[in-house]
Amino acid sequence: MKWFRFLYPNAVYKQVYMLQQFEYDPYKLAKWIFTVPDLKNVVNRGKLVFTAKSIILFAVGYSMFFGAILSGIYLTYQGLYILAFILIFFSFDFSWISLFILSLVGKVLIETKRRPLMENAKELFENFEGQKIAVLGSFGKTSMKELLNSVLSKKFKVSYTPGNKNVPISHARWVTKDVSMDEDFLIIEYGEGEPGDINKLAKLSRPNISIFTGLAPNHLDHYKTLDNLISDFLEIEDFTSSQKLYVNSTAKDLINKLKNNAILYSDIEVDGWKIENIKVFVGKTEFLMKKGSDTLKLKSGLIGRHNVGPIALVSSIAFKNGMTKQEIESAISETVPFEHRMQPRNINGAWIVDDTYNGNFEGFKAGIEFLNEINGQRKIYVTPGLVDQGEENERVHTEIAHLLFKANFSQVVFMDNQNTRTMHQVLKSLGYKGEVKIENNPLAYYQNIDQFIASGDIILMQNDLPDAYS
Repeated sequence: MKWFRFLYPNAVYKQVYMLQQFEYDPYKLAKWIFTVPDLKNVVNRGKLVFTAKSIILFAVGYSMFFGAILSGIYLTYQGLYILAFILIFFSFDFSWISLFILSLVGKVLIETKRRPLMENAKELFENFEGQKIAVLGSFGKTSMKELLNSVLSKKFKVSYTPGNKNVPISHARWVTKDVSMDEDFLIIEYGEGEPGDINKLAKLSRPNISIFTGLAPNHLDHYKTLDNLISDFLEIEDFTSSQKLYVNSTAKDLINKLKNNAILYSDIEVDGWKIENIKVFVGKTEFLMKKGSDTLKLKSGLIGRHNVGPIALVSSIAFKNGMTKQEIESAISETVPFEHRMQPRNINGAWIVDDTYNGNFEGFKAGIEFLNEINGQRKIYVTPGLVDQGEENERVHTEIAHLLFKANFSQVVFMDNQNTRTMHQVLKSLGYKGEVKIENNPLAYYQNIDQFIASGDIILMQNDLPDAYS
C-alpha cells in the first residue's frame, strides 16, 4: 500500500517538508527517498513552513508531478500506452528529482553569496578581545551553554548563540548582527553532523576555552564509526590549549586519544574542586564543592546526578574568572531545567519529567539512573528509542534494555518501531517482571498522558523521533 502513496497529490508536499527538515540538503533528501518511506507516517509532528525558498520548491515539485501525469493522460489518448504508463507511474520521481536539482543549484549559489559574510565574521571573531568559549560534544551542549550564560551573566557581559544555531553560517550571522564586541564572554555551541564540521566551526570562531560535554554514538549515518566521530571532535585540540580544554570524564574513548592532557570534570571533582554530599530530588539537586579553604554550597533547579558535573564545571570557571562564592551560589540557585530536558511538572500529584529532547545514549543512561534513584509510587519509563546510531544501533538498544531490566520499573512504555521491538525482545529474554506496553500512536499517548497516571507516580519521557523515522 505504501507504494501507492507516492502517487497521492500530497506526496510532493511531504517531499518539500522533508527537504526543509533536512535544511535543504539535496543528498539527504535522496537518501531518504531511497529508503522508500511510508508517506503515511510523514508530517505527523510538524508542518511545512512556507518561506520564499519552500514556496518555489513547492511550485516546481507540483508542476513536475502534475506535468508528468497530464502528459501521461495526453499520451494515452495518442495510443502511446507504455510511455503514458511510465510517465504517470514515475510522476513522483519527476518531482523529487526536480527538487534535488533545484536544491543542489541553490546550494552552490548560496555558498557563493555567503562568502563575504563568512569573511567578515571570521575577522570579527579574530579581533574579539574577550574570551570565546566553544561548547561541543554528542549531548548536553545546549544545557551547558545555557548554564554558562545563566551564571557568568550575573557578573559579566555575555552573548551566546541562540537556540540550535550551531553551524558556521548561523555563527556568522550571530556575530555580525547580535554581538556588540564589548562582551566579556562569547559562548558558541558547535554542532556536528559529518566529518570536518568541528574544524570548520573552530577555524571560524577560534575559541580560547573549549568544553567537551560528552561522547555518544550520534550521527553515525554520516560518520559511519565512533572513531570517525571522535577524530572530528579532537580537531578542537588545534585551537585550544590543554590548560583551557575541559572534557567530561565519561568520554573515556576520546580522552584516551587526546594529544595532551585536558582538565576533566565529573560529579566527583573538577579542576581541584572536590564534590561531596550530593542530594537528588524531583525538583532540585544539591551538593558541596571544596577546594582548599573555599566551599561552595550549591542548590540548583536542574535535576539528576548527571547535572552535578556541568554545574560544578561552570562554578569552577566562574570562580577562576573572579566571581565571588556568594555570586556563584546565588546564580546557581536561580538555574531551572531547560525546555524538554529533564523538565519536571506536576499533574494531579504525579510528576512528569520531560526529557524528549534527549537523543543520545549517555542521556538515556542518566535519565534511567535518575528515575531509579528517586522515590515514587509507580515509576513509568516512556521512549521510542534512539536514531542515528549506525553500526552501534543494536548494541545501544540492547544495553538500554539491560539498564531497564536492572531498574525494574513498574511500567515501560515503548513507542512501536524497529528499535523498541529490539528492546522489548531483550526484556522478554531477560525475564522482565514489570509491565511493558506498546503504543502505536505516540502523539495520542502524549496528549492523553494524564489519563495513564495517578498521584504519586513519576513518569520519565525520553526522546521523540523525527518524522523521517518509522
